[in-house]
Amino acid sequence: MRPKVQSYEDLEVWQMAMTLAEQCYRLTATFPREETYGLSAQIRRAAVSIPANIAEGYGRNQTGNFLNFLRIAQGSVRELETHLLLVSRPKVADAERAAPCREVAIRVSKMLRALIRSIEDGRPSAADNRPPLTTDH
Repeated sequence: MRPKVQSYEDLEVWQMAMTLAEQCYRLTATFPREETYGLSAQIRRAAVSIPANIAEGYGRNQTGNFLNFLRIAQGSVRELETHLLLVSRPKVADAERAAPCREVAIRVSKMLRALIRSIEDGRPSAADNRPPLTTDH
């Protein structure tokens, strides 16, 4: 039996998204100075957007709103993955340095997908640890 969720901070997907954001900050700290307002800023914004949207959606206390924010978070994961793929093309960073962030991003994406599906189906998810919210009907 899973512990009851008291806050968005209890959601495994939010915790993993926070880890991803932290990893992205560490990665971009190694980028050349001229990328401060380029890829570095884009990666950081996309990475921070993921747990922020999960938290904001959770706080809305309506299933439809929560799902919408989870989908926005999923879009931010895809944006982040694209940025992480791009960094090796102009040689901002090697693909090997960005790979750990990409791996966690893929994991977060899968967790989000599972959570979205479980809420749509009306059942709890392993990525969620929380019963579905009330419907907004």
